[in-house]
Amino acid sequence: MVRDPFADDDTPELETVLDALDDEDCRAIVSVLDEPMTASKISEESGIPLSTTYRKLELLTESSLLYEGVEVRSDGQHASRYAIDFEEVVIALDEDREFAVEISHRARSPDQRLENLWSEVRKET
Repeated sequence: MVRDPFADDDTPELETVLDALDDEDCRAIVSVLDEPMTASKISEESGIPLSTTYRKLELLTESSLLYEGVEVRSDGQHASRYAIDFEEVVIALDEDREFAVEISHRARSPDQRLENLWSEVRKET
């Protein structure tokens, strides 16, 4: 199934978001992301082993807390770059008195939208 790269992401499951927020390594990754970084740079900055960093980045992107773009390189060896993709996470009771999560995302720049489109193309090839 091809996703619309410009559409808003689906709301993640509450448990997925809570797992990410409750994870010490995930919080450490968020704390070092003051600008978009590759997994290697995040690992270096946070002191988390690279293999663990990749697992935590997957959890954070599944939670819609991080944005994954692509760093296009002239040598053709493109790399994923990660950036914080939220301003606020709200957990509240819905009308059925069940917990619901709402994530306020940051507005994406044209460059980020192009990165997202490129990333979606890479996933399909």
